[in-house]
Amino acid sequence: MGVLNVTPDSFSDGGRYTDIEAAMERARCMVAEGVSIIDVGGESTRPRSKGVDAATELARVVPIIASIAAAFDVAISIDTSKLEVMMAAVDAGACIVNDIRALQVPGAREWAAQAGVGVCLMHMQGEPLTMQDNPDYHDAVGEVIAFLVGQRAACLAAGIAAEAVAFDPGLGFGKRHEDNLALLKNLSHLAALGSPLLVGVSRKSTIGRVLGRPPDERLAGGLALAAWAVGAGARIVRTHDVAATRDAILMVDAVMQGRGH
Repeated sequence: MGVLNVTPDSFSDGGRYTDIEAAMERARCMVAEGVSIIDVGGESTRPRSKGVDAATELARVVPIIASIAAAFDVAISIDTSKLEVMMAAVDAGACIVNDIRALQVPGAREWAAQAGVGVCLMHMQGEPLTMQDNPDYHDAVGEVIAFLVGQRAACLAAGIAAEAVAFDPGLGFGKRHEDNLALLKNLSHLAALGSPLLVGVSRKSTIGRVLGRPPDERLAGGLALAAWAVGAGARIVRTHDVAATRDAILMVDAVMQGRGH
């Protein structure tokens, strides 16, 4: 899953793809590099970020989703928590909703069931503006698992097909450094829950804390974590660096399967 943030303020690539020409060129590059899903986001959810209204988010994401859908044979996900943005994005060509709030907005589950879209349910403690102020867990792994399983049950009760649901532990979203490491260490437990596991580690602060590097120098750390995640059972890796991450995943897969590609 390749990241395409059409925002001015995302933590790593904010402002780079705010016009449609730049966004389309980035999408073209990711397709050439072998991306499976392009994840389009129009609202930054980095720590301390402030939200935007639906009109702003729609203006950012709908034109680029429609353009990608017309130009490329690639799955598109919409990274949003707003029901109206989900609906418009799917109308424009997206087929997956990637929601940091796990479809908890009223009406989102019922709409997703009717629309037949794939959904990714993420765990987050708090809200982006304040989520890193004082995150607190007694058992981060157990609490994340309980939340994801509970939200999946709510989705199934609303009519969403079980095979349409994926999980994301939400690394860096209301998590302490030690919580992120504990979740990474125990990814196999999350992968065993029966829904495909999505992991987003690309350029995150945990890598910076361990290696002492700024976001644009965290590729090696991100590749190490991507390889670790796939080895633990993750099925989707969300990344800013498609070509390098795909190579790392293919090598891990070749070892696990005992064959080349």
